[in-house]
Amino acid sequence: MGRILLVFRLVRSDVRRHPGQAAMLLLSLTVATGMLALGGSLGGATETLYRHTRAVTAGPDVVAVSPDDSAAAARTQAALTSDPAVAAHSGPYLQYYARLTAKGSASHVVVTAADAEPGPVDHPLVTSGTWVRSGGVVVERGFADALGVRVGDHVTVAGRSLPVVGTAVSAATTVYPFAQLTGPDGGPSDYSGLVWMTEQDTGPLAARHLSVSSLLYLKLRDPDATQAFVNAHRGPSVHANFQSWQFMIGQDATIIEGSRPILVIGSWLLSFLAIAGVATLAAGRAAKQTRRVGLLKAVGATPALVAAVLFTEYVTLALLADALGLLAARLAQPAVVNPTASLLSISAGPSGGTVVLTTVVALAVAVLTTFGPTMRALRTETVAALADTARRPDHRARLTRLSAMLPVPVLLGLRLIARRPGRAFLQACSITATVITITALLIVFVQRQVGYGIDSPHLGNLKDAQSRHTMVVVAAALVVLAAVNTLTTTWTTALEARHTMAVARTLGATPGQVTAGLSAAQLLPTVPGALAGVPLGIAFVWPFSAAGTVYPPVWWLFGAAFATVAITAALTALPARIAAHRSVAQTLSAESA
Repeated sequence: MGRILLVFRLVRSDVRRHPGQAAMLLLSLTVATGMLALGGSLGGATETLYRHTRAVTAGPDVVAVSPDDSAAAARTQAALTSDPAVAAHSGPYLQYYARLTAKGSASHVVVTAADAEPGPVDHPLVTSGTWVRSGGVVVERGFADALGVRVGDHVTVAGRSLPVVGTAVSAATTVYPFAQLTGPDGGPSDYSGLVWMTEQDTGPLAARHLSVSSLLYLKLRDPDATQAFVNAHRGPSVHANFQSWQFMIGQDATIIEGSRPILVIGSWLLSFLAIAGVATLAAGRAAKQTRRVGLLKAVGATPALVAAVLFTEYVTLALLADALGLLAARLAQPAVVNPTASLLSISAGPSGGTVVLTTVVALAVAVLTTFGPTMRALRTETVAALADTARRPDHRARLTRLSAMLPVPVLLGLRLIARRPGRAFLQACSITATVITITALLIVFVQRQVGYGIDSPHLGNLKDAQSRHTMVVVAAALVVLAAVNTLTTTWTTALEARHTMAVARTLGATPGQVTAGLSAAQLLPTVPGALAGVPLGIAFVWPFSAAGTVYPPVWWLFGAAFATVAITAALTALPARIAAHRSVAQTLSAESA
């Protein structure tokens, strides 16, 4: 217990001395694990919400949709309700296909004649207002949200203005905008919303000779035997189409089917940026770790205890970041998986498999990026570690002659890159990942959008909008993390090169040249990284593109890439300027001491 307490005290002391670095690690891993957890949570999320909604609203196992209310439809419905496999039924209910306008938007709508007291199967849950009553209409919640209507507003159905008396959720149909099921003619249907009215109020709709279908809600004794039930009732004499609860789950899931690959791929890009950031932090702290290891060895600490102290800090921060990421994913999940509000939301949270995956990723990033510096510190002799002398760089005469012809800022930048080529490579890859996402975002936003409304721009395409919003969130996270990485890399490089830059200033380099040199160390790998991100972004989008995909002008794409370079230059300017204006005398005095 004493050793464990000592380890945690040393870790706490180090975090308190370097809060900025701890915050950087937390931010990087929280964003990456949160995005990964959210992407992993989408698989099966719609089914979870539908099952919950179905349980609360007594949803049917099978909906039989007859394309009219003829005698043939009545015979089919009688045969269905008399089947021993059917435990209960509600209906039949007539459903009319009409046009609805509200608040400047126009949409196709299906109007279901409802009982004042719902039957044993399908009890729509009223989420605001009341259930149907004479002279009023209840709007399905997802449709109401899209229209922007609330209880007390008026909607016009087939030319008749009616007040909205309530909003409700039901599992007897698919989510907005798929309320038509099979449509009035049994084939593909237009995007539609759903409203309920009393049977008396649907009389004027029947008088207008609108297309009509007849719905029968069935509850089976074995809910998992829907396919066998449907197969038993198919045939030329059956005047109905069947929609099972399993079909509704699959149809509902199409709303978010584009979000999951965006989140998963985005999470891996963010994980790479997290690796780059943590690796830079670990390398920047290598010298301080070496001296700390020397002090611990000098007071009798074993290599195992020293390793435990060094690794525990990163592992603890990684686990905390993982917990924060999982919490963020849990909070964001309802809005992501239920964009239409047509289902009842529950905070199920990431699954056990997703929790394990994010934890492994967080620990792997923390351990693998700190393993090298930690091992080097452990292998250093105690006396050498306490002395903490700088490593003499290799002298290459040919490179020295070539570099002498370069401008001073470029020369300083190239020398810094040559000393840390791996860091420059990570910087280039970070910018490439960011530009890939920005390029994909530009391509997505220039695509033509097909809305759900009739001659109305207000009812947008929810599926496309959900994918766009997800892409924006991923791109924003990548840009923020890349910016933090750039600041961290510049500051770490400046700290490591403070003695080299001080010597350069004694040889005639101005503070402005030193500032430009520190910035050049980040900008030189940023330029090829940004240029490579454009074609890679196009290649990234290509597998998901359909025929007729529109691409933005070339100058848009490369303009975004060069804007990334300009932003990187601005981000590097401040830490580089602060580092360049340090006192040369104090820096060299510290070196000699």
